[in-house]
Amino acid sequence: LCSDVRLRIQQRIAQAFGISSASMYLTKPTFFSRINNTEAKTTHDEYWHPHVDKVTYGSFDYTSLLYLSDYAEDFGGGRFVFMDAGSNKTVEPRAGRVSFFTSGSENLHRVEKVHWGTRYAITISFTCNPDHGIGDPVLM
Repeated sequence: LCSDVRLRIQQRIAQAFGISSASMYLTKPTFFSRINNTEAKTTHDEYWHPHVDKVTYGSFDYTSLLYLSDYAEDFGGGRFVFMDAGSNKTVEPRAGRVSFFTSGSENLHRVEKVHWGTRYAITISFTCNPDHGIGDPVLM
């Protein structure tokens, strides 16, 4: 299932940006996130700060988010915000919705603080550098 989801997202990103999916490689960290309103224990837990994925993670060229819970039903706050000069663009998470974008400075973003409930998502990232590629996760 994980491989199938990764492949489908990879193909959509390639199509949207006019590149070959064969030139894209899964990269780390690809991770599951569970965000609620508990206090951050470390600065890494402070997800609400504006950031650029390429700067934060290094290997990211394309970032995708697969949402697993619904904004306003499962949690409050927690919307994804692209921080554009002039006006921000906000994505409201919905279970099954996938958003994706290039990971460079053109896509400064943050996640609003979650006020109640729990926001679930999977971040699946890709690199164009085969040296930074990883295999699909394997369940033991």
